[in-house]
Amino acid sequence: MTATRIDTATVRRLPKAVLHDHLDGGLRPATLVELADAVGHSLPTTDPETLAAWYVEAAGSGDLVRYIGTFEHTLAVMQTREGLLRTAEEYVLDLAEDGVVYGEVRYAPELMVKGGLTLPEVVEAVQEGLAAGMVKAAAAGTAVRVGTLLCGMRMFDRSREVADLAVAFRDAGVVGFDIAGAEDGFPPADHLAAFEYLRGENVPFTIHAGEAHGLPSIHQALQVCGAQRVGHGVRITDDIVDGKLGRLAGWVRDRRVALEMCPTSNLQTGAADSIAEHPITALKDLGFRVTLNTDNRLVSGTTMTREMSLLVEEAGWTLDDLRTVTVNALKSAFIPFDERSALIRDVVLPGYASAR
Repeated sequence: MTATRIDTATVRRLPKAVLHDHLDGGLRPATLVELADAVGHSLPTTDPETLAAWYVEAAGSGDLVRYIGTFEHTLAVMQTREGLLRTAEEYVLDLAEDGVVYGEVRYAPELMVKGGLTLPEVVEAVQEGLAAGMVKAAAAGTAVRVGTLLCGMRMFDRSREVADLAVAFRDAGVVGFDIAGAEDGFPPADHLAAFEYLRGENVPFTIHAGEAHGLPSIHQALQVCGAQRVGHGVRITDDIVDGKLGRLAGWVRDRRVALEMCPTSNLQTGAADSIAEHPITALKDLGFRVTLNTDNRLVSGTTMTREMSLLVEEAGWTLDDLRTVTVNALKSAFIPFDERSALIRDVVLPGYASAR
């Protein structure tokens, strides 16, 4: 099947997997309006459609710091148990509607304690909401498995506490760990104590690297901190010249380190110039284990269906390309091997075969 024959309806039906998606960047605009009203928080607008457009425009400045600043409003409504329950449940239902069969959602518990919740209470509320969403999705015939990544914020000093949470809740739906926030000036090694503890406890982790900062960030994330995946990682192309891989790029490709790539988000933050020229296509063709992700559904005004469709329309991707990145994601998911294999064998491969 060629790229020109893959229409949006077909893409929507395809089984998908997403590894890099932030809970606080994916609220429904109407929900954000209702929750903001309930807690007395002022928004740029109370019209859901206008608010959705505001997010995309505000985040599209080409500046990562301003992009991150748009989260002020979503975080304001995620400080109560009720707000967390609702946003987590709706998050799962939105994934299911988008054809996602496996997702990993990440968030920073330390940003959600201003309303008096403790860190464990935040995690418990989110896990309860996710579980409710999965039950509803399964009942509707659109089953989706969602695991949680807990994030420490790289500009603060609570990552070791959050690592403790990841260990404490690993049998309750938490599948891994990450650090998030402004990359430049806040190197991964600042949180080495958390990463060493997680390695000792056999908890996998990914690290945001190679988006706003270049190869040193990726090298440190992998070779100093021991990350199993790289969040974004678009700057790995700095180590590739005329198709020849440097030492770090060769390591990433040859060790099958998954790159959690987010095309639309990268356009907004200035990490890429266009979908057609986004590094994900060249890296895919060079044999890297690239995965396709949304990053922040509200902030980027996107879905997995949209991300896939953009690559089909603007970068010439085929059905086989879409299947490849979906299988890549599941191969690198932070759930047990047998569960990953079953999803690939029983859900993903048959779903793509039926689309031909």
